Amino acid sequence: MIMPRGSDQLLLPANPLFIAFTLLAAFAVNLLPLGRAPAMPDFLAVALMFWNVHQPRRVGVGVAFVFGLLMDVHQGALLGQHALSYTLLSFVAITIHRRLLWFSVGEQALQIAPVFFAMHGVSLAVRLLAGDMFPGWWLLLAPVLESLLWPVTTVLLLAPQRRAPDPDQNRPL
Repeated sequence: MIMPRGSDQLLLPANPLFIAFTLLAAFAVNLLPLGRAPAMPDFLAVALMFWNVHQPRRVGVGVAFVFGLLMDVHQGALLGQHALSYTLLSFVAITIHRRLLWFSVGEQALQIAPVFFAMHGVSLAVRLLAGDMFPGWWLLLAPVLESLLWPVTTVLLLAPQRRAPDPDQNRPL
């Protein structure tokens, strides 16, 4: 098997409980009352994007839809606003996940920035069609911050899957 360029070692399988914990923790951070600043990054979107890229069979569009509905209920937004944007984010992430893993982490952040911009654009379009006010141009800062969070997220969420270096020279894996 040919390994992608960006990975220097094989990873252990991801624990489903760890995946669920990280998604719930990101959801909890989104629930914190940090204000309604439009530039606030969506931590749940970053976690969903990460797990859709690295574990597309475990975290799919259905999980994104459910978390989107939960975010809609929490924020009192139009029911389906976050569900639609998270679902589209997950669909695109699952579509490009094989190509994305060939890049280094920094290049991945550049590759997923348009996906985050599109997610926020869809959410903004739904809000504006429902008659809400334009939140301001600070909204463009959120996808940039989410892309900058990608390397940190990758290091933190892949840490439990990394193997300890094996000093045995007879086993290549």
